[in-house]
Amino acid sequence: MSKLSEEVKAMIAEIRPGIIATASKDGKPNVSAKGSFRVLDDNHVIFADINSPRTIANLRENPYVSILVVHPRTLKGCRIWGKGEILDSGPLFDQLNKEFVEKGLKVNHVVKITVEKVQESP
Repeated sequence: MSKLSEEVKAMIAEIRPGIIATASKDGKPNVSAKGSFRVLDDNHVIFADINSPRTIANLRENPYVSILVVHPRTLKGCRIWGKGEILDSGPLFDQLNKEFVEKGLKVNHVVKITVEKVQESP
């Protein structure tokens, strides 16, 4: 069953950036805005790590993430909880790296998040 509704997918496509929260194994939080945040498929979202050393360090220690997407005018959005996987090679990494190289940016990693729960705001 799809975790991401069509409405949530549309929100993610429209709203930038997505706000990604991580925590180290000892609970130290980190929050980072990701302009590259997007839907991969019905059960996964992704973002490119351009300059996020704390986010990546936290994910290596604790793969769980919380994501917030909120439209600034309507305040409508969603929260997503899931588990991240760090990719530094493969087709998905190559695809995003090519896209960002064309913009003059280097992708260090791609984070693929398996969506566990989604909550839409009213």
